[in-house]
Amino acid sequence: MPTTTTREVTGPTPARPRRSLRAHSTLAFWLFTGPFLIGLLIFVYVPILWSAWLSFFEARFTVTPSEFVGFENYRTMLTDDEFMGSLVTFTVFAVIIVPTTWALSLALALAVNRLRFMRAFFRSVFFLPTAVSYVAASLIWKMSIFNGVRFGLANTVLGWLGADDTAWLASPDPPWYWLVIVTVRLWLQAGFYMILFLAALQNIPPELYEAAAIDGAKPGWQTFRHITLPQLRATSTAVVLLLLVAAYQAFDEFFNLLSKTTWGRPPLVELYYKALGDNQDYGAGSAGALILTLLICLVTLLQGRIMGFGRSEGAK
Repeated sequence: MPTTTTREVTGPTPARPRRSLRAHSTLAFWLFTGPFLIGLLIFVYVPILWSAWLSFFEARFTVTPSEFVGFENYRTMLTDDEFMGSLVTFTVFAVIIVPTTWALSLALALAVNRLRFMRAFFRSVFFLPTAVSYVAASLIWKMSIFNGVRFGLANTVLGWLGADDTAWLASPDPPWYWLVIVTVRLWLQAGFYMILFLAALQNIPPELYEAAAIDGAKPGWQTFRHITLPQLRATSTAVVLLLLVAAYQAFDEFFNLLSKTTWGRPPLVELYYKALGDNQDYGAGSAGALILTLLICLVTLLQGRIMGFGRSEGAK
């Protein structure tokens, strides 16, 4: 009988199943992000929801109230002269600190970007204050630089110029305390935003400046206005939004510099005394916190709308 031979057919090896690889990737993802997400849920989202629920109840000396009062806590906070005054204080602080920090950080970035040597050194020097605690910096400003006696650095310099000593933090008239608060905030945060501007400056194509020079554009203000500043639009918008949110959240410097005063309190300091003061009114404090949160969101969205945040370059 004729024998038939079976021909062995060889082909490409079938693809290895990737189910186990995907399972390992998923497991690694949850191992790395799980603790962060749990902490975010416990320490951020749960307190926010609890505060929102607490704002509709009478809650004095307790965080588990039973008497529902509706919007009474909101009405109380909106008619509270001290809380509304703190919102005015914040507005003044934001009007001063946002454009000042923007201008200073951009100026530092432009100066560092033009350096031909030791650029990394000066970048580190200007960025280093961001690592300092706000509490420590506030105490240095209060006890060493702007001390109300003649031993303070500021009054020492004024003495050399023949001027009298100034009580920088003792009185709202004249409001010298703004100088103390604004300078410490500038020293602490200008370096961080300088880094953002510096990164944006280094991403501007040099061909733009070469083309402008060929077209007869003069270096300096003309080039900065028509080339550099438009190229920094996205970064400028992000910096302004971050500065607005940071100004709303100002607490450490105000609390440490003006802790014994009843004037010059920002909203967070006022809410601190409202919730943790003698009455410990957690309901009204929670309502005030939500009012402040909504105000931050409103101002941020409005500012982003004005500056075109998220809008494409070709959009009008």
